[in-house]
Amino acid sequence: MPEFAADDEIRVEAFAHVRRLSANRGHLSSEDMKAGFQFRGQRIPLLNPQRGIFKPASMRYLLSIRTVFPRRGNRVWYDDQREVHRQLYDGDEFVDYAFMGTDPDAADNRWLREAYLNSVPIIYFLGIAPGRYQALLPVFVQDWDPKSLKARVAFGVHDSAIYQPPENAFERRYALRTIKQRLHQASFREAVLSAYGGRCAISNMPEEALLDAAHIVADSDERLGQPVIRNGLALSKIHHAAFDAHLLGIDPDRRIHVAERLLEQHDGPVLESLKQLRGEELRTPRRPGDLPDRERLAQRFEIFLSLR
Repeated sequence: MPEFAADDEIRVEAFAHVRRLSANRGHLSSEDMKAGFQFRGQRIPLLNPQRGIFKPASMRYLLSIRTVFPRRGNRVWYDDQREVHRQLYDGDEFVDYAFMGTDPDAADNRWLREAYLNSVPIIYFLGIAPGRYQALLPVFVQDWDPKSLKARVAFGVHDSAIYQPPENAFERRYALRTIKQRLHQASFREAVLSAYGGRCAISNMPEEALLDAAHIVADSDERLGQPVIRNGLALSKIHHAAFDAHLLGIDPDRRIHVAERLLEQHDGPVLESLKQLRGEELRTPRRPGDLPDRERLAQRFEIFLSLR
């Protein structure tokens, strides 16, 4: 293909590929990004595993930036790894992204500048757990400062097919609210599933694609509804649905109860498997600090008792 002639087409396909993966899994792994995607018989990676700023050789402009979530005990190398989550949750309109090294004219940093000058839409792979990322797109570099060695990043509307930078503070804040909701959900899921070893707390099923992080107390509750591990249970989708419908209850001693209206029904093996859970004990995380909170379980169990 002529050099850079297909830049826009590659970018559109990259965005579509990342959106498909995100829709299916909710997050991307390091392996997903290394594998990349096919474009006209050519494999296009989504990142350079050794760098946070990436432009494929076949593209004129930057394709992606990345912020890792360091493994416990690992050194955090760049300012953006420390600050990006704080900036997002504090409601900043922009996020700072640190240059690679201290030379503004290094290739990686020039790519950021070119993306800024040309309003290029890019993908931001934001680490939410070691080796796992939330893909944010479209994202735009809206400032490039060689003195502070930082670029300033703003978010576009995720579901928009029009890749234009946000024009004002209202648009930036709207996009940020959407991103914060997604990050809360993704971070909560990763933390809860990790605490439970990637297995359902009721059935012990290990397939993460079929697991949810269920809130014990709904997040609308200002006092106890926070997205923390002790307010979460790793549940398969069928058990999550039954828990949310108050067909299953869990008492403060972590015993499982089954609603009378469910016990009275007789209709197939799935229903029977739910009925057989009565009196079983919940599987719990290994770390005492991750155990489901008794006060939250008690509050939720009161609702179950009132409806059964």
